[in-house]
Amino acid sequence: MENEQSRYSRLANITQIINTKLELREVLQQVTTAISEEIVQCSSVGIYLPEGDGTYRGFAGKPEQMGGMTLQSQVIDPATDPLAAEVIETRKTIYIRDTSTDQRPDPRSVEAFQIKSLLALPISFNEELFGLVFLFDYGTPMNLTQAEIESVEAYVNMAAVAIQNAKSLSQKEKLLEEKQLLLDLTQELSLCSTIRESLKTCFAYLEKTAAGCDFAAHIVKPSLAQGGKQTAFYKAGEKTEAEWNENLKQLGSLANYTDLLNDAVSLRKRMRLVMADDMDLMLFPLISMGKVQGVISAISPLERKDYIKDPQILLAQSIVDATAPVFSNLLYMDQLEVMVEERTSALYAANKRVNSVVESITDGFFALNKEWEYVYMNQHHFLPGGRRPEDVMGKNIWEVFPEIVDTVIYTEFHRAMHERVTVRFETLSEEEDYWYEVTAYPFDDGICCMLKNIKEKKKYEKELKRLANLDLIGQMAAGISHEIRNPMTTVRGFLQLLKTDELLVPHAGHFNLMIDELDRANAIITEFLSVGNTRTSDMKMMNLNTIIHDISPIIKIDTFNQNKHLEIYTQEIPDLLLNHNEIRQMIINLYRNGLEAMEEGQTLTIGTYVENDNCVMLAVQDQGSGIDSEIIEKIGTPFYTTKDEGTGLGLGICYAVAARHNATIEIETGPEGTIFFTRFPIDKTD
Repeated sequence: MENEQSRYSRLANITQIINTKLELREVLQQVTTAISEEIVQCSSVGIYLPEGDGTYRGFAGKPEQMGGMTLQSQVIDPATDPLAAEVIETRKTIYIRDTSTDQRPDPRSVEAFQIKSLLALPISFNEELFGLVFLFDYGTPMNLTQAEIESVEAYVNMAAVAIQNAKSLSQKEKLLEEKQLLLDLTQELSLCSTIRESLKTCFAYLEKTAAGCDFAAHIVKPSLAQGGKQTAFYKAGEKTEAEWNENLKQLGSLANYTDLLNDAVSLRKRMRLVMADDMDLMLFPLISMGKVQGVISAISPLERKDYIKDPQILLAQSIVDATAPVFSNLLYMDQLEVMVEERTSALYAANKRVNSVVESITDGFFALNKEWEYVYMNQHHFLPGGRRPEDVMGKNIWEVFPEIVDTVIYTEFHRAMHERVTVRFETLSEEEDYWYEVTAYPFDDGICCMLKNIKEKKKYEKELKRLANLDLIGQMAAGISHEIRNPMTTVRGFLQLLKTDELLVPHAGHFNLMIDELDRANAIITEFLSVGNTRTSDMKMMNLNTIIHDISPIIKIDTFNQNKHLEIYTQEIPDLLLNHNEIRQMIINLYRNGLEAMEEGQTLTIGTYVENDNCVMLAVQDQGSGIDSEIIEKIGTPFYTTKDEGTGLGLGICYAVAARHNATIEIETGPEGTIFFTRFPIDKTD
């Protein structure tokens, strides 16, 4: 009766422990203690729980050490232990009264621990096996009764309940952890704005599931994509595609990797491949709205030589499934952005064809928040004062550049910010002496600003104005040339006739003066017509050096008469398509201007050479005092002159001749003199 009460007391105590204790080892240790107290002649009780490789390892029991071995170091292998194999298969208790007559126990254990009799029990619940229990008395038979065996079975059932509870609790905790992980993943994915961000988040959560694995993403190409690959490599953490392929090569899977990706896309299901050294390759298709958008690859690393377990695979699949719709949406957005960029590019190209010179510049771009702080700046944006982007990011623009407060920039930026309208204006950069076209447009958090360097635009606007003047002169010349020359010819003829009259001989000097003035007026009209002429007739292949040498005697005489010096240097240059008379006139006008700009004893230099293999340069250099910047702006304008006796048509003729020869004139001037460069393009079509 006392034994029964003790047994019930122990069972109640264990039940209470099972219901209150969460530590499985402590509960099972109480079970082994209760068994050892119930079976007095039992000196060893061991509970063995399954390992992942099919063996069972000591987990709890008494004594902690026997024969120099700890309980945790003892492993039972059903492959070599028939008794354990039978208990596992039958799920029944087996009591061997005399181990010397029974061949089922492992003879090594029988000999090592002097086991005379042995009780083996399965720890099972609802047909599920949780472990094994072994009882024996060191060197002595136990001589157990059936009642004692049933008592032990009752305690073992308690152990099964404890293990089942612990397992259920562990599964619940794991399930909650997985649900929380998926909730956290979903929240983080909702904040992703790019494909790269979504994949980075996905990889981070996959790493939590399968630590140590390498991951890569492949995007499914459009159906019209050419070539044998359906997928394109996108991202593999910090690895490049070459590094990823090298990893596959080491694992012996590079050759058929593309086929495996194509299979994963076409079959629309997860694939698993065991590679070299028993490592895994997992392929998870990213499926959203019934369409495969990409494939996530997972490879166990070289130093990890075990399989990715099934629960890990299922959780990894859930992570990929949660990522798929976000990935699909971002991919669609990227595709839309590509379409927008393509259409924008087409529009830009069309606009560029119309204003190719004006818009063939690199633009600066930056963004300001509503506190006027820099939040973005591209690499082409110029910062005056030697500042760098990192020096101004996050700082207030008006504090960084206080000198632009109360300027047009300040006014227009505030209008864009407060009125939420797009503004465009032009401003001069004092730092670079450049004109900029500034466009500021609002966005949710502030304004974005684009700066276009329009120095070239200003330059060409000036050139267009000059050409417009020439065109106007040409039209005027065509309309009035004959109307002026016809009466002039008549007047000159009558003047010559009057000179022959003997009665008017005293007035011959006046007649000669009038005839000279008429000839001067006719010469001006001839030059006037030359400026407005746009025809390119009488062009022949000839050498510019030949023309210079032909007129060099005239140039030498003029310089000598003015007590000045002349230097002519000509290098070997190719023949050009030229009008001899026009080029001759242009050179004469340029050298005469140079002589007029110099004092006695100074030198005029005329030279030719090839520049950059694509143009022939004619350089006329004087040693005068230079040209004022205000005058340079007006050089070439017809009838503009600084000379008392000038007509203002000399340089206008030069510019017109250059234009008819597809040449350009550039001026370099300073206190030490001025150089007129005429650049003739070399025709290489032949």
